[in-house]
Amino acid sequence: MLILISDKFDNSLPGALARYGEVTDDKNRVAEADIILVRSKTKANKEYLDAAKNLKLIIRGGVGMDNIDAAYAIKNGVIVKNTAEASTVAVAELAFALMIALPNNITKSDASMREGKWLKAELERSELHGKTLAILGMGRIGTALAIRARAFRMNILAWHPDVYFSDFATIVQHIEDAVSQADYISMHIPSLPETRGIVNKKLLAQFKTGAYLINTGRAETVVDEDVVEALKSGKLAGFATDVWYSDPPVDSPLANAPNTIFTPHLGASSRENMLRIGEMVEKIIAEFVKEKR
Repeated sequence: MLILISDKFDNSLPGALARYGEVTDDKNRVAEADIILVRSKTKANKEYLDAAKNLKLIIRGGVGMDNIDAAYAIKNGVIVKNTAEASTVAVAELAFALMIALPNNITKSDASMREGKWLKAELERSELHGKTLAILGMGRIGTALAIRARAFRMNILAWHPDVYFSDFATIVQHIEDAVSQADYISMHIPSLPETRGIVNKKLLAQFKTGAYLINTGRAETVVDEDVVEALKSGKLAGFATDVWYSDPPVDSPLANAPNTIFTPHLGASSRENMLRIGEMVEKIIAEFVKEKR
């Protein structure tokens, strides 16, 4: 059995998987692979899956499955898995870090100090304590973020199409009602036909003026041009994103937008999470091999 590691995983993973067959990172051997491991870089679309003639199992190391044509894979007898549980802490902590950094002007303070400037009077801070956070997408990561926000004594609202109760947030039925009350909005929404572009000019008009928006979910859920306009007008006080239409972004309209923090899709990239992903991948493969015997 050939296991192809198509994207970057923890360096310990090839050794851990060697007991199940030959392990390679040679992407030219895609046609031979029985199992393929991907993260976000490899796009397992129809053409890719057609080329993987021997494929029986594809595993996405992470949460989002939008880079895999899962329906086509399943139709052709390929098992599709992910490691959704592994990334919860890592992504929630990054979202919270960005939510702290924006109103505290962390990046502006650091950059200005390195330029020899002393902007003590110019750079004001704002506290999270007592503010309202709206979480869009109350799954594992959204719930983990809510738990952290409660420790900061924030008021927490959440919107999710099919979540009606939470121990950690007040569930709001309509997304417009959630964003209109929030000082901070954190996005944890998958990229689906019904969610793409959900944060657009129309919804941004419902935001509280001076709100902060954080996106560690999927870039496609936000219309970048509309966010830039909201930042320039002051409707948004700041925007932080870890996710992009392409990795790396090409000609993004956000590049010159004011009051922004950008990270290069680091959400799932903590050392601890990479180990958790590896452990889950090994478990999935072990169960797959056991069932095939």
